[in-house]
Amino acid sequence: MPESAEQRPYHHGNLRTALLDAAERGLRERGADQLSLRDLAREIGVSHAAPRRHFTDRQALLDALAEAGFVRLGGTLRAALAEAEDDFPARVRNTVTAFVRFAAANPALLELMNSSKHRAGATQIADAAEAAFAQMIELIEDGQAHGELESGDPERIGIVLFATAQGIATMVNSNMIDSARLDELVGTAVEQFLRGARPRT
Repeated sequence: MPESAEQRPYHHGNLRTALLDAAERGLRERGADQLSLRDLAREIGVSHAAPRRHFTDRQALLDALAEAGFVRLGGTLRAALAEAEDDFPARVRNTVTAFVRFAAANPALLELMNSSKHRAGATQIADAAEAAFAQMIELIEDGQAHGELESGDPERIGIVLFATAQGIATMVNSNMIDSARLDELVGTAVEQFLRGARPRT
């Protein structure tokens, strides 16, 4: 016989991580509207009350999922930057490629991340988002300092670059273009960005 809610264990070795992993799977397969703490508890085999040790309600779970997404994205961008070392064009290409691949692989998560960071009171999500994207702004500032990019508001320049990357990811996710062309299109976009943003001589 299946276990009743009362018979399921309350404790779990790493409950918070297990809930977030299950929530991300559910987000990808069914969407945010279909996520519930009770269903996730059943999926990972704990009592329906156990998730409330970490998340007071469904919104708290979604916020934690969005924050974790930005932390993961930040780590992805950091690794991409480190791989290119001091080659500025390669650093830009690596960073944009890493973002577009993340966005193409996690469309539902990215949508949740972007919609959550602007909600009133979601300061931890906003902080995680700022930490992730600050790397792109710092990259632009570095390019300006070394004469690779024209002067100007680095945030404005970063938004243009980010919008281009987001556009490519959206086109891939909506099947407007084949995902196999992702790296090629990113390469073209970065080449055009760098040529257009080069200091005037």
